[in-house]
Amino acid sequence: MKVLFIGDIIGKTGRTVLKTLLPNLVDRFKIDMVIANGENVAGGFGVTDKTVAELLNYGVHIITSGNHIWDKKESIPYIAKESRILRPANYPPGVPGYGSVIHTLQNGLKVGVINLSGRVFMAPIDCPFRTGNEEIKKIKKESNIIIIDFHAEATSEKIAFGYYVDGKVSAVVGTHTHVQTADEKILPAGTAYITDVGMTGPSNSVIGIEKEQIIERFLMHMPMKFEIAKGESILSAVVIEVDENTGKSTAIQRLQIKYP
Repeated sequence: MKVLFIGDIIGKTGRTVLKTLLPNLVDRFKIDMVIANGENVAGGFGVTDKTVAELLNYGVHIITSGNHIWDKKESIPYIAKESRILRPANYPPGVPGYGSVIHTLQNGLKVGVINLSGRVFMAPIDCPFRTGNEEIKKIKKESNIIIIDFHAEATSEKIAFGYYVDGKVSAVVGTHTHVQTADEKILPAGTAYITDVGMTGPSNSVIGIEKEQIIERFLMHMPMKFEIAKGESILSAVVIEVDENTGKSTAIQRLQIKYP
């Protein structure tokens, strides 16, 4: 089977890119399942029920997230009940929402998806390594195919986690930095890996935001409202090919497509 994992979708710009390019990508690569990180899909910060519904309507099966998942407080009740949008599983017990899900495709194939957050230069929530291991054990009872979104800042933490679960899951896809890395590979025991899949949104920007605003922030250190940049955009993603019987990955291909 083939999984398309799309990097952090940034605001309306990212949603437009997704709507336009996704159908062709699904046909071109014969994609069976689409996963996308959508924590910045609503105005660049957080999610709403409408923007989540929009992504699902475009053909995304599961939406993962990260530290910005709570930015729109009014969306928390929706996150609590909608299992197709995930928040990191290593938030403390009692936090609303789902940290993992088993999605059944039209052909009956079950695919587990786990969302985790790193802790280096991030919020000091529960250990992603231990939490990830427990989530893997639960999903393994129903499926060998497991895709993990590891939402983290530090490259070393992401790489270490990849080797920690190598052979236990089908893929570890890094998100959060919005900058695609060129280290996609199949790890020794069969897990597909990339440190960061990148973003889907305005390319002439600082990680999606108007570059002048970010420069001003660095110069003056004063709070300001950030806006999504305009102009040329990109869709960043990886295509992962997984053996349905073993759950091991056989290939990973990095994509970065300009739009328009």
